Amino acid sequence: MILILLGPPGSGKGTQAKRIEQTHGLVQLSTGDMLRAATDSNTEFGRRVKAIMDSGQLVPDEIIVEMIDRRIVQTDCRKGFILDGFPRTVPQAEALDAMLARRGLKLDHVILLDVDEAALIDRLSGRFTCGQCGASYHDRYNRPKRDGVCDGCGGTEFIRRADDRPEAVKARFEVYRRQTAPILPYYRERGILRTVDGMADIDAVTHEIDRILGSA
Repeated sequence: MILILLGPPGSGKGTQAKRIEQTHGLVQLSTGDMLRAATDSNTEFGRRVKAIMDSGQLVPDEIIVEMIDRRIVQTDCRKGFILDGFPRTVPQAEALDAMLARRGLKLDHVILLDVDEAALIDRLSGRFTCGQCGASYHDRYNRPKRDGVCDGCGGTEFIRRADDRPEAVKARFEVYRRQTAPILPYYRERGILRTVDGMADIDAVTHEIDRILGSA
């Protein structure tokens, strides 16, 4: 089974991908992780990728597709895989389809985690974590019992990710709307796009995804 999870930043794609891995035996393939692995490898392909990234250029679509092509032949992908972070544009989606077709494969499902943008921005932009133990908190929904003191370890140093600041979250949504959202009609026309309420309880989202995958 070959699956793509789509949705804006913070929609829960990572959480659901991990659950799908465990229950369906699929492998989550992150293009970001694969790029890092390629640059760390001492292979001809890895050196090509590293040279592009070191020059500050974007890695071309054909290199990303080649990287995925090299990865999916490994034995852990035998049962299938989940693509995370790719495709983001219609040309990338078309290139992915062409590569899979050359291997006699095709996408089974594209699942969109649909969310309320305003609510998600509020949820993301209030997050912070304990710098000592990593416990997660939120300005409105999950504050420490004592202000400035971690409930778990008593730490007093907290961290806010730069990309979780309101202006950064809004910018990430804008990139998603501009680049990724246009691929939704592409998959809808092929009849493989399914939409799940990403604002529902995590377990409810998992249940709905399992129902969709069970029909494969």
